[in-house]
Amino acid sequence: MTETSTDTGSADPYLWLEEVEGERALAWVRERNAETKAELADGEGFGALVAELREVLDAPDRIPYTRRRGEHLYNFWQGAGHTRGVWRRTTLDEYRTDEPAWDVLLDLDALAAAEGEDWTWAGAQVLRPAFRRVLVSLARGGGDAVVVREYDLERRAFVEDGFRLPEAKTDIGWIDEDHVFVGTDQGPGSMTASGYPRTVRRWRRGTPLEAAELVHEGAETDLAVSAWHDPTEGFERDFVTRYRDFWHHETHLLTEAGELRRIDVPDDADSSVHRAWLLVTPKTPWLGQPAGALLAFRLDAFLAGDREPEVLFLPDERTALAGHAWTRNHLVVETLQDVASRMHVLTPGPEGWQRRELAEIPPLASAALTDTDPDTGDEYFLSITGHLTPTTLHRGEIGLPGETVKQAPERFDATGLGARQYFATSADGTRVPYTVVGAREHVPGPTLLTGYGGFEVSLTPSYDSVRGRAWLARGGTYVVAGIRGGGEYGPRWHRSALKAERHRAYEDFEAVARDLVARGVTTPERLGITGASNGGLLMGAMLVRSPELFGAIVAHVPLLDMLRFHTLLAGASWTAEYGDPDDPADRPHLAALSPYHRLAAGQPYPPVLLTTSTRDDRVHPGHARKTAARLRELGHRVLLHETLSGGHAGASDHEQTAYNSALEHTFLWRTLGA
Repeated sequence: MTETSTDTGSADPYLWLEEVEGERALAWVRERNAETKAELADGEGFGALVAELREVLDAPDRIPYTRRRGEHLYNFWQGAGHTRGVWRRTTLDEYRTDEPAWDVLLDLDALAAAEGEDWTWAGAQVLRPAFRRVLVSLARGGGDAVVVREYDLERRAFVEDGFRLPEAKTDIGWIDEDHVFVGTDQGPGSMTASGYPRTVRRWRRGTPLEAAELVHEGAETDLAVSAWHDPTEGFERDFVTRYRDFWHHETHLLTEAGELRRIDVPDDADSSVHRAWLLVTPKTPWLGQPAGALLAFRLDAFLAGDREPEVLFLPDERTALAGHAWTRNHLVVETLQDVASRMHVLTPGPEGWQRRELAEIPPLASAALTDTDPDTGDEYFLSITGHLTPTTLHRGEIGLPGETVKQAPERFDATGLGARQYFATSADGTRVPYTVVGAREHVPGPTLLTGYGGFEVSLTPSYDSVRGRAWLARGGTYVVAGIRGGGEYGPRWHRSALKAERHRAYEDFEAVARDLVARGVTTPERLGITGASNGGLLMGAMLVRSPELFGAIVAHVPLLDMLRFHTLLAGASWTAEYGDPDDPADRPHLAALSPYHRLAAGQPYPPVLLTTSTRDDRVHPGHARKTAARLRELGHRVLLHETLSGGHAGASDHEQTAYNSALEHTFLWRTLGA
């Protein structure tokens, strides 16, 4: 491989860095970590910044978001004295107070210390309706693979002879107190090429997993298979889903005879069932309705052949469906209009569906349902936030007056700051939204631009205390770009940047960068960019496509080798998004895209900071390692920081989060010449 070639036929000299825990690779990582620490963390003020960021992360008056399970509201909390966290619960009356009394159910710090394990919390499934037994998932170092243990909430102890599974990328869920659906690693042939369960079984308490009844088996080339039980009284039923890839799946009703009856919606559509209703969001036109619509059917009628939908939402050029959630009797629908939230309540009745606004959302703000009660009532919790507006948590019951139950305080000085939305024009004429957060009067200065542009993920306004303290309060400007590949304008926005069209996402981002300079917000040498995961790939693309536009680049847990990503950990699951390097039709555009392979000597690359985690079992740390090695070989300025734990989040506790953020902002502040 020559220094300017994208030909990947020659051997990769840095394959040894893909050995996640190889002795040579880890020794190299330690050297890079020491260099990064010496340059960024050993200087004056770094420790104070870490402490300042840790303070907001640990703040006791943060909003403790909850999930209702029966009479209690459950919460997982990390903070001072609870580094790993505690799982706890309280009542609604207590929750309304400024300092609720919490009943601690499981102390992860104590458990990790007692067992000598690096446990992080990966969730809990409480069995309805008794809410006594729990399937607790624990991850080592924050990875996606988990250990599963059954827990008794009355005894406050793990069930010795209960359901237990060793570390794996497991999918498990309750059927009843004595049965679960489970897919896990049972040896060769039990997992897909993407590393997820290939089979799903019905496992009975007290029997070996090997004897569990096989419910469904997918193909090795599938993404995964899964099954779940709907315990809704009067609507008890079981479902099985085969995920062919990230964007195509088949859902089946599992009959009492053990047969699969397909719910015949398009395999690229999203669908869900609540009581008598089937909701479908097609990603391509269907039944005369556009992609991104929300359609409702009576499930029994649909299974009998009825294909006349009740249309609950239709998208337009500016508005897209962002999500929906049921209470027992109502459907709450969230939409985005130019990336700002709107919330409406839809209620089925004899005369059709009635519609009304749930809450008034301020401009350039986002709203999200954090919890609803789909079983017994019409309770909801609604979070509203903005770039400069601390989060407010509202609670209500649909049809009755609501209440503000929690209000987060301001965490940084926003005096003189504002948020404004603009639109850049991309290479093909597409209008691309972006929001500038900073001084109300544009004076060219240090500016940080972020984006994602993939997997139909939308970047919406949010109050980021860490970014506020580390960047905005120090005089920096922060910009969020809603580029194609994301979900800001629904399926069309996402699909316009799939596979060989990925370049459109990158052209959008470049258009925003140029527009910022044209508006006088910043200059190229003072414009930094940051992104994580797929956003890290975006950062790599900017590095090799348009380095002259930027003064610094930060990529967290990034994909960067786009010709081997499908062979590394969960990478095979993303071929539906990017393309398959083994497919002759896809390989050319992936070779042209792959940042790792396009690095060359003599290019005006800005300084780069790469971060990753040894315990990231989703995006392989080899992407960041190899890219750092290649940049070093070519004589370019690059720093690498790799945490030993943290998983794909890059950090598993507030101390790691504060340290990583302090590294990023110290690097940016120094490099952009603030």
